[in-house]
Amino acid sequence: MRIGILTGGGDCPGLNAVIRAVAKTLMHEQDAEIVGFLDGYDGLVTDRTMPIDWEAVSNILTQGGTILGTSNTANPFAWSERDGDTIITSDRSDDALAVLEKHEVECLVVIGGDGSMAIAGQLAERGVSVVGVPKTIDNDVPGTELTFGFQSAVNVATDALDRLHTTASAHHRVMVAEVMGRYAGWLALHAGLAGGADVILIPEIPFDWEAVFGVCRQRYERGKRFSIICVAEGARPEGGTMVVHRRVEGSPDPIRLGGVGRLVAGSIEQNTRVEARATNLGYIQRGGSPCAFDRVFATHLGFQAARLVAGKRWNRMASWQKGRMTDVALADVAGGSRNIALDHPLLAVARGVGTSFGEPDGS
Repeated sequence: MRIGILTGGGDCPGLNAVIRAVAKTLMHEQDAEIVGFLDGYDGLVTDRTMPIDWEAVSNILTQGGTILGTSNTANPFAWSERDGDTIITSDRSDDALAVLEKHEVECLVVIGGDGSMAIAGQLAERGVSVVGVPKTIDNDVPGTELTFGFQSAVNVATDALDRLHTTASAHHRVMVAEVMGRYAGWLALHAGLAGGADVILIPEIPFDWEAVFGVCRQRYERGKRFSIICVAEGARPEGGTMVVHRRVEGSPDPIRLGGVGRLVAGSIEQNTRVEARATNLGYIQRGGSPCAFDRVFATHLGFQAARLVAGKRWNRMASWQKGRMTDVALADVAGGSRNIALDHPLLAVARGVGTSFGEPDGS
């Protein structure tokens, strides 16, 4: 058995733990050979590989990043190359198929988020046997209730909120922390709850400016001369749009969000006369060693993926649902996104302890 493996999309804590678990399980139980494709789908198209053997996966459990490298722009079905000021897009999926055939790959294990799973689904339609492993700090991959990397990012964001508390209290300011998450608010919700944020702004609930201002004013009037706001990068006001930092042409998802934290802080200062500052946590949330939970969870997901490969249960994705490890059809996952349902229990928990989501009724 000869298996290919790649990591696609943005990096996140736990990628190496999955690589290690997939490779060790298949080498130990199936005597399989593993070939790693470098820099995600880029290496698959351009035939850049490295052997994954016992030595390659030794002592990588705790390492952040990925020993294979990754890319969040490479797409075999929409391959972008720059010619001067012009970006030329072409379909190079035939090259990817030829590389897989050259290396006699029986199954390709794709570790990535919704974009990587979408491409994996397209490869499956072309006859490639694929097994997926859901990855992202955003926790927005459909078909699973949890992705590895998420808890590590929550820990980082929570620690940042804890630190902002002390500065906010000392200077009597409103401190706004902008966290990642793209179009889903999972990271802001969990970190905001764990960090005791007074206001949590998420994409799923467009916020009312006056409601946000009101929280800051009311806290000040009650003698609480500071406030903490955790805002997801995809949050937007009612009737408004998400704040786009820039566009990356040629990328499967060209929109790069960012800047809503500064917008919120500036608007609060202008409308309440309370001093406000914004901090964008950015890539700090994606870097570093995975937390203990993600080391275990990523290993479990990798083991599950290896079992799917060994059982030749192709075109499935390892998944965590209802407290146990399972798997789902890749076709049901590819191209989708999992957002917070408006009846999610954690929203009620947050409201119950007095956290505002910037809703007009003040809840």
